[in-house]
Amino acid sequence: MNPVDIIIKKRDGLPLSAAEIEYFIDGFVTGTIPDYQAAAWAMAVYFQGMSDEETTTLTQAMAASGDLLNPRGGLTQQTLIVDKHSSGGIGDKTTLAVGPIVAACGLPVGKMSGRGLGFTGGTIDKLESIPGWTSDLPEEQFERQLQEIGLVIAGQTVNLAPADKLLYGLRDVTGTVGSLPLIASSIMSKKLAAGADAIVLDVKCGSGAFMGTLDEARALAQLMVAIGTRAGRRMTALITQMDQPLGSAVGNSLEVKEAITALHGQGPSDFQELVKMVAAEMLYLGQPRLDASGLEAFSSQVQQAISSGAAFIKFCQFVEAQGGDVASVRNPLLLPQAPIILEVKATELGTVSHINSAEIGLAVMEMGGGRQQKEDEIDPRVGVLCHAKVGSKVQAGDPICIIHAASPDEADTARQRITAAYTIQPHPADPLPILYERIT
Repeated sequence: MNPVDIIIKKRDGLPLSAAEIEYFIDGFVTGTIPDYQAAAWAMAVYFQGMSDEETTTLTQAMAASGDLLNPRGGLTQQTLIVDKHSSGGIGDKTTLAVGPIVAACGLPVGKMSGRGLGFTGGTIDKLESIPGWTSDLPEEQFERQLQEIGLVIAGQTVNLAPADKLLYGLRDVTGTVGSLPLIASSIMSKKLAAGADAIVLDVKCGSGAFMGTLDEARALAQLMVAIGTRAGRRMTALITQMDQPLGSAVGNSLEVKEAITALHGQGPSDFQELVKMVAAEMLYLGQPRLDASGLEAFSSQVQQAISSGAAFIKFCQFVEAQGGDVASVRNPLLLPQAPIILEVKATELGTVSHINSAEIGLAVMEMGGGRQQKEDEIDPRVGVLCHAKVGSKVQAGDPICIIHAASPDEADTARQRITAAYTIQPHPADPLPILYERIT
């Protein structure tokens, strides 16, 4: 085959065969196809798109470009491995609560997670707020911990879907990041390589998410569900709202504390509701045979795991197994705390009608709670607690947020940015929904 012929074929809007896609991806990874040809191919895909069949083949080729993990280990063939992926948002600490709940209900959760880059944060960064906790696990521990405890969260291996790493780096500098087939294959290739039998996708939609509109989020969700289904996985996608921070906490240590609160059945209602929703979906997909009766029974299991304390116990076991200080989980006051606490106050009487979520995330990132470059270090102490959400009534002088900062100057800079991110109007405003759509 000739890479130029493949580029021209896609440039002209013709479908590529499975053999052509596999040849191109293999050549790019091994170096026989240079960056400039891969960039031309990516631009052709950006403009001409791909069918579901082509995108599935691309995803599987990217997954097969490196290690294919087998997290099952000693688990029975009847036990399904269910994974969960969020497209990322402000204050999205859902995995920290969902994992222990699902594991406490008897369904093992073995998850490969990443670090944050920019304002959306990463699960690994959040968990590293717990002193001693590590994501660097040998494969033997991953399998053993999954069998014995039922919950393990590890960092992505170096050789997991290397084609994705190469292609994403190229897309980032060639203006092709926004291609739906390339976005979907990037996400799903890592999920397929990690060995999940079923996947619950939490596709965020709004000002604090990559997909700004419902139509964009729906298109991405439908495509990823189609890819997973064609690849033989059970799939559900939830399109959820990200026009304001999820819950209250934004910032690594603060988000760990809020996840612990949720495991006790407390904390912000929107976060609790989403956690229960995602956990029930994972349990539903994890059945040996799907029961058409629906999610009600699994919602009851989720509530029981929280009410009985089993989910929190599971979280403690998980933290201890990965070297974390369990005392700081049992007493969150021992987690890293910022020295400067500053209230952001409402400047007028009215109702919160809009919050620019991205600005909240950027304020936390600039305080050191996120990375602008991959090599930047995270300050786990800093963040924001957003107490006033859309629909909240406030009076002038009421605290709407509380900033946790490392210095007075950083706190004041964040205060100015966060104040500008809030819109308060004299008329009532309805609270925002949590779930927009469920796609199966």
